[in-house]
Amino acid sequence: MKIAGSTALVTGANRGFGRHLAAELLARGATVYAGARNPDTVDLPGVTPVRLDITDPASVAAAAELVGDVNLLINNAGIDSRTDLLDGDLDLIRLEIETHYIGNLSMIRAFSPVIAGNGGGTILNVLSVLSWVNLPHHGPYGAAKSAEWAMTNALRIQLAERGVRVAGLHVGYMDTDMAAAVAGPKSDPAVIARLGVDGIEADAYEIVTDDISRRVQAGLSGGVAALYPQLP
Repeated sequence: MKIAGSTALVTGANRGFGRHLAAELLARGATVYAGARNPDTVDLPGVTPVRLDITDPASVAAAAELVGDVNLLINNAGIDSRTDLLDGDLDLIRLEIETHYIGNLSMIRAFSPVIAGNGGGTILNVLSVLSWVNLPHHGPYGAAKSAEWAMTNALRIQLAERGVRVAGLHVGYMDTDMAAAVAGPKSDPAVIARLGVDGIEADAYEIVTDDISRRVQAGLSGGVAALYPQLP
C-alpha cells in the first residue's frame, strides 16, 4: 500500500487520534476525507470534511456514495462510556457495541466494495490493548473492542480474495481527550499515528504500537494467570 497518491477516509477525524491520523496521511501525500458527525468541527487544513455517523446506516450509505474514490479506510471513531457491566446503563453498553462493532462493520460492508472496485487497498481498524485484556472500569469498551478484533480477523480472510487487506492497530492509553482522566503513562498520538501509517505501508496485518500492547500480546498464551495476576 502506497500512501502517496492514495485516497483515505478517516472516521472520527475531527479530534484526538483521528485528527493525528489524518494529518499523517496528508503529510505523506494522501488525499484525505475527514469523517465526523458534525463536519463543521473538522479544522485540519487540507482535508475534505464528510458528514458521517457510523451508527446511522443512512449516514454510512451517503458517505459511501459521496466518496467513491477511497482505497484506504481507517475505522477510528469510538467512545468509552466507562459504564459498569453489572449495574450500569444498558443503553450505554449497547451504544459501545453499536459503535465499535456494528458501526465499524457497517463501514466495512459499505466501503469494501468501493475499495475493491478501485483496484484494492486497505482497511485499518483502530483496536486497543483492551481487546486482549480488560479492566472493570473499561468493561463495555473492552468487550466491544474484543468483538471488533474478532471481526477484523474474520473479515481479513474474507476480503483478502477481493484485494482488500484488513489490518488492526493495537495501542494502550494515548494523550487524547478520551484518556484525559487517566493519570498513568500515555503515548503521543502523533507517534502512534506515524507507526500506524508505517504499518499500512508495510502491509502489516497487525500493528502493535506500544510497550504495553506488546507485553499483553506476549502474555496471551499464558492464559488468565498471566493476564490477570491480581486474581487470587
